[in-house]
Amino acid sequence: MLPSRGSNTSKASSEHVRADFGANQEPAGEPAQQARTDPGEEAVDVTQRIYVGNLPYSSSEDELRELFAQYGEVVSCALPIDRETGRPRGFGFVEMSDEDGRKAIEALDGQPFGGRQLRVNEARPREDRRGGGGGGYGGGGG
Repeated sequence: MLPSRGSNTSKASSEHVRADFGANQEPAGEPAQQARTDPGEEAVDVTQRIYVGNLPYSSSEDELRELFAQYGEVVSCALPIDRETGRPRGFGFVEMSDEDGRKAIEALDGQPFGGRQLRVNEARPREDRRGGGGGGYGGGGG
């Protein structure tokens, strides 16, 4: 049980406890830099998230996975869906090992796919979409 705020009854008064809720979770759209190790194994597998743009709206995750699988193991694949139409939005994200991802980006950027020229690059971190405060009233009066 934690002591109440302002209480000095804790015997560990010189120790600091830091709660960092959600610090190990990456927001969607950020490059994934995940270290994976098995017990007793020293290998670290770092993955990267790849942005794939200018996809035909008829594209499926299976087609995208198959396209990128030519360059290595695809860890994950996602095509965001438009809330209004229920169709893919024309871009997607693929997660691969760092090395395989670099090969795929180099090979596929600018290549035709489904009649369109793909834009393939390392995904940028997702920008915080929360408003900057201030509210809606502009003030002034008088």
